[in-house]
Amino acid sequence: MHVAAPELGILGQSGTLGGCFAIAAGAAMSAKYRGTDQVVVCFFGEGTANRGTFYESANAAALWKLPVVWLCENNQYALSAPVSETTAVANVADRGAAFGMPGQVVDGMDPVAVHTAVAAAVERARRGEGPSLVEAKTYRFRGHFIGDPEPYRARQEVEEWKRRDPIPALATHLLEEGLVSPAALEAIQAQAQREVDEAAEIALRAPLPPRERLFEDVYV
Repeated sequence: MHVAAPELGILGQSGTLGGCFAIAAGAAMSAKYRGTDQVVVCFFGEGTANRGTFYESANAAALWKLPVVWLCENNQYALSAPVSETTAVANVADRGAAFGMPGQVVDGMDPVAVHTAVAAAVERARRGEGPSLVEAKTYRFRGHFIGDPEPYRARQEVEEWKRRDPIPALATHLLEEGLVSPAALEAIQAQAQREVDEAAEIALRAPLPPRERLFEDVYV
């Protein structure tokens, strides 16, 4: 959640839920001011979409036609609350109309559909037409935290959604279209596993930060 890699264009997250919206709008304003063709993609859940910062940032982005794509990953649960108990509208994407920007719902379990929708929104932003709101209907397979007993949903519901897991579905699609070979898919999976294992090993071997770090960037 709090991963940042500015050299890759990943700006990171704020420590406050919903802080991402203002960060995204600010980055998009920077891109427009500097005259680049950069487009900001802001990821957030349907629960976070109910924060006031979304409306403030979406309004400013629409008013100033900032190059930003608001990408809502609607995984059906905000921590433990189902979307039907937290959100008054059926689709978060419907809120785009309030700001004069297009809102589109896509199948979040279909990587091709998501890519197509986001690519179109990116091109729209690069044409100077402003922001778009894309809502990907998806699902959270695991609990909100490690050890979450998940009393708020039925196991059968989880298993039904797992049958639509987009990762194996995409692999099947690529194979059927002849875009990749089984051997190539296995190599990709092995490489990904190696990268995860190596990153974990580096983290485990890393020394703990010194006590002096407690006082860095602290202002009184």
